[in-house]
Amino acid sequence: MVGTPDSSNIYKVLFVCLGNICRSPAAEGAFVDLLEKKGFSSLFEVDSCGTSRYHIGELADPRTRQTARKKGIELTHKARQFKRSDFEYYDFILAMDRSNHKDLGALASNEEERKKIHLFRKFQKGQGKDSEVPDPYYGTLKDFEEVHQIVSEASEGFLDYVLSKNGVKNA
Repeated sequence: MVGTPDSSNIYKVLFVCLGNICRSPAAEGAFVDLLEKKGFSSLFEVDSCGTSRYHIGELADPRTRQTARKKGIELTHKARQFKRSDFEYYDFILAMDRSNHKDLGALASNEEERKKIHLFRKFQKGQGKDSEVPDPYYGTLKDFEEVHQIVSEASEGFLDYVLSKNGVKNA
């Protein structure tokens, strides 16, 4: 039986990569899809952003959207840049690689904010705590498919982590 926490407790999750057009929107889409399939959508608020300003206002890379669409996921998010207020708003800030993790850590003003930042791939079963989601931007469609697989598996591990940490059984 699936237990649910106090409904006033919504978990706010932010996925972060460099430009917010490849890895973080793929992770956002995969995680939202997983939440819908598992029936936990109402317990989470999910977004993504980038540490850079390169692609503000753009849709995800066409290859990211094509790969997601093959899995029945429609990505409509428009890129935005991380802002300091995201530390106050989000419970979990999930960086795609060490460089983004370091940049976010440099923006954090205290230990409480730094504790919210995690490397996303550490939640993928069988991966080390320092594993990164590779950037497919200069790669082929196969690289985007590999990233989708990684973020899907890491999403499952992250969901298990959040639910078990908060005493909720995952079906």
